[in-house]
Amino acid sequence: MKIVFMGTPLFAVPSLERLIQNGFDVAAVVTQPDRKSGRGHMLTPPPVKVSAQKHGIPLLQFEKIKSPDGVAALQALSPDLIVTAAFGQILSKEILDIPPLGCLNVHASLLPQYRGAAPIQWAIINGETETGVTIMYMNEGLDTGDIAATCAAAIGPDMTGGELYDKLAEMGANLLVDTIKAIQNGSALRTAQDEARSSYFPPLSKTLAEIDWTKSAQAIHNLVRALNPIMGGIAHMNGETVKIWRTSVERGSALPGEIVSADEKNGLVVGTGDGLLRIEEMQAPGGKRMAPREYLRGKRLPCRRFDLSPDEAGQ
Repeated sequence: MKIVFMGTPLFAVPSLERLIQNGFDVAAVVTQPDRKSGRGHMLTPPPVKVSAQKHGIPLLQFEKIKSPDGVAALQALSPDLIVTAAFGQILSKEILDIPPLGCLNVHASLLPQYRGAAPIQWAIINGETETGVTIMYMNEGLDTGDIAATCAAAIGPDMTGGELYDKLAEMGANLLVDTIKAIQNGSALRTAQDEARSSYFPPLSKTLAEIDWTKSAQAIHNLVRALNPIMGGIAHMNGETVKIWRTSVERGSALPGEIVSADEKNGLVVGTGDGLLRIEEMQAPGGKRMAPREYLRGKRLPCRRFDLSPDEAGQ
């Protein structure tokens, strides 16, 4: 069985590595072009590219794989199966029709729930206690293809988006190998998704990270941990932006955004629409991530409350 693998970020690396470790014939790897990143804006290769080069696998990088050149390159490879994992591009019907065994995708949710580009973060934001991985046959819809296999995973009450990302990446890699072996021996399942249970969530945005202190402490806690480590929660005080990376929920009450304590001894605790939120890790403008107790050592905050909204911060 000849496989073409398509993926881009770290999430896809375990799937590629597991295919190689299990002796599958990965004829080529397709990934996104190198992008500028970091403070120096250095051109950086995608993690999947680094993995492919380490193993000496032929590499294809297209801004749009569905371009005529991209389609021609895939047709020339004549793969039996195409596998995608967090590739970041939509495959055209022309590409989907190339491999006789179809195209499989590793999706980080229990489909049909949490279709879309950021299922890991949205599951945590919404306070889910369970999610999982689905191996699905791709069609022209967005995460709407038939399900080949699923595996459930618990979401801990303080689990971050980064921790769940790593967990599901490994689970997805193992489930992918099992699914392809089942296809080889003719035992693979194929189940249509139940559209009545489907849900879709959009890509993440910077505005999503803005903390609304009128929401409950639990809702804010879920938002902050979901966005750790990709962007963190964003709060404002006197027009300055503070990133919040870790929090915990405490009993008690105070006005939304009101700072209940802010000193080296007691740490930083803030009122919300329901309950108190303890900030465990923060990042002041131009600073590094640190515990509030460390930040507040010999220092005072400029005021006794956080702005309730970005609009208020600009007043």
